[in-house]
Amino acid sequence: MFPWAVRSRSTSARIRPRRSAAPGGAGGPARAAVPGPGAAGAPASARGGAAGGGGAGACAQPGAARVAARRAEANGARLTRRHVSPRRPGDAKRRRDYATGVNRREVARARARLQAAIRAFLGARGFEEVETPCLVAAPGMEPHIDAFHAPFVPEGGGAPRPLWLHSSPEYAMKRLLAEGFPRIFQLARVFRNGEVSATHNPEFTMLELYRAGTDYDGIMRDLEELVAHCARELTGGTRVRAGGRDLELAAPFERLTVAGAFLASAGVDLGACDGDATKLRAALLARGLDAGRSGDGFDDLFFRVFLDRVEPSLGQGRPAYLVDWPARMAALSRLKASDRRFAERFELYAGGLELANGFSELTDAGEQRRRLEEERAHRIHLGRPAYPLDERFLSALPRMPDAGGVALGLDRLLMLLVGALSIEEVLLFPARELLGG
Repeated sequence: MFPWAVRSRSTSARIRPRRSAAPGGAGGPARAAVPGPGAAGAPASARGGAAGGGGAGACAQPGAARVAARRAEANGARLTRRHVSPRRPGDAKRRRDYATGVNRREVARARARLQAAIRAFLGARGFEEVETPCLVAAPGMEPHIDAFHAPFVPEGGGAPRPLWLHSSPEYAMKRLLAEGFPRIFQLARVFRNGEVSATHNPEFTMLELYRAGTDYDGIMRDLEELVAHCARELTGGTRVRAGGRDLELAAPFERLTVAGAFLASAGVDLGACDGDATKLRAALLARGLDAGRSGDGFDDLFFRVFLDRVEPSLGQGRPAYLVDWPARMAALSRLKASDRRFAERFELYAGGLELANGFSELTDAGEQRRRLEEERAHRIHLGRPAYPLDERFLSALPRMPDAGGVALGLDRLLMLLVGALSIEEVLLFPARELLGG
């Protein structure tokens, strides 16, 4: 047992951001989310996240800032807090522990065992491990995720070539699917500028995997079996402590729809709102709920309710998949054929922590280009850099088979399995060392 595993983790330790993974910092995924046809408001960001830069957390921020941060994360990078988290009781001691080397070898060993468990599990099921470049010419277009600029400067002189550190390996891995790789995964080092909190680090580890010939339902089954396997390998069983209570990680996990969760927790019929901010505001007022400020878009209103009424109950006692997100939050997922008001997308929650973000993958190149161009326009509106479109990725999409994929924040999963309160406890060299925190 790890020395810190006896401490119970309170969900109040979570710093609430949410895209792209799925699920930054703690290792999360990012995917681009855009409005559906006729939807009001700006697009939300991509999967990124459940990742450590990918993940979740409740936080005592002003409402608007809290909603904006969660919107940025949940729609893809699902892991995008854009500030250094406030100091909390115990921070000083954790920094002293880090400085004196307490638990550092245990952390390194636990991480190595977790990576070995992932590789063994996926290898036995026919997945091939791949490696794609960290330096890319098109880092992704999620409006609320900023990439690290790393230009190539020719040795003999000449104009620098704009390059960035990737925030997700998604584009490159989908090109491999299009080339005929049927089952692939990567333990990727990914980077998101500005993300530092209890569950975010600007450099983190993301497990990204794809399987051809399946959809988000098949990926959810793969993922819950993988999480249970990792728990057994690291703890000897499938029960851990999270938020002061037992958390059972054995499959199957709970599944509930976003619409069902809203109806049960807030009495709001999300489907009837159909991505329209005016309809959602009227529904909130009718229930006596916070309807935000005049001019708030659908996403802002959605996450006000989500943070206060829905999320606190997710993944308690047993991990939970929150499935079928509103179409305007589809990110890089396809819409449901049976009800195009919703997208085939899921997020995984466990013990108050968002771990992953997954999709039935979109293969329509025209629709994908439209979403990326909308996100690019939104970045310009926000005063952020407008990155190039990845034309190689877009040209590969028509050849890509139907597939499911997921981004899992490895650092966050490790936090859950060893009972860590902060991502810093599972990193040998957290970013605060560089930032002077």
